[in-house]
Amino acid sequence: MKSLSKIIFAFFAFSIGAASVLAQDPTPTPPDDDEPVSVFEVRLPVTVTEKKKKKELVTGLNQNDFIIYEDGVPQETTFFTNELNNPPVFVGVLMDTSPSTSGKLTFSKRAAKDFLYTVLQLRKDKGAFMTFDHRVELHQDFTDKTDLLDRAVERIKDVGSQTALYDAIWQFADQKLRNAPGRRVIVVITDGDDTFSKAELEDAIDIAQRTETTIFGISTKEGFLGSVPGVEVGTIKDKGDKLLEKLCEETGGRAFFTGDMLALERSFAKISKELKGQYIVTYKPENQEFDGKTRKIEVRFRDKKLEKKYRIRTKTEYRAIRDTLK
Repeated sequence: MKSLSKIIFAFFAFSIGAASVLAQDPTPTPPDDDEPVSVFEVRLPVTVTEKKKKKELVTGLNQNDFIIYEDGVPQETTFFTNELNNPPVFVGVLMDTSPSTSGKLTFSKRAAKDFLYTVLQLRKDKGAFMTFDHRVELHQDFTDKTDLLDRAVERIKDVGSQTALYDAIWQFADQKLRNAPGRRVIVVITDGDDTFSKAELEDAIDIAQRTETTIFGISTKEGFLGSVPGVEVGTIKDKGDKLLEKLCEETGGRAFFTGDMLALERSFAKISKELKGQYIVTYKPENQEFDGKTRKIEVRFRDKKLEKKYRIRTKTEYRAIRDTLK
């Protein structure tokens, strides 16, 4: 009898429990209205120079001196740094080792080492070293130890059969700079056109803009008689140079054209000075839709007097797609 009572009790308990489950709303619980909505921001490296011939770097400006427009609409600035509190630089040196560089490999290697020594601030910045020909090879990951970078550059002995410049930029920006906790920079040392990449110029610009990477180009194509073995004279500003210039300008950087070591060292000093004197301006786009469209950026001075004296250089556009960055 007791057993029968237990069975009946268990049956009713199961029935009540099942009814309770079936009575629950099968639709997902709507999110809490108070839950914070994620927003995306755009970070701009901004360089200011004088409009005079010397084009000296201008420092000492503040957040209120700038106003940002996206597609012609003023935007809200959310963060600002200058030379006093800029984050560290993570810079990748990408060196061309295609067939045309075989006669000037020593020059290119010295250029790579000199650049790293000139630009990296001890115990703050980090550098990495990659080569590209028909292969793209990382020889030294990010480090603040210049001796490791020096040895990685010195180990380069052979050249490849093609030039995969855009693939190298894509791979380095996507795999190494995407989550680098600082300012992201690529310096390309090359003498020729891309002949082998799967990526196009637009792809290289796009990944640089998406990962907030500034690209500087060092073209070793121009030379002076007897200055650098293997450097042709009078070949500056051909199609390859113009594409390199476009790549740099659309990511907020600059291209330098030289085959002379003294002029090259001056170029490195300019890049180093520029990185130290940059302003980093971050804004929250009013349009928070990831619509995949290209949006135009313009940074201006609030004061017309500053506009008459100084020139601003930064990236000029980005594509509004969802991406993962730190």
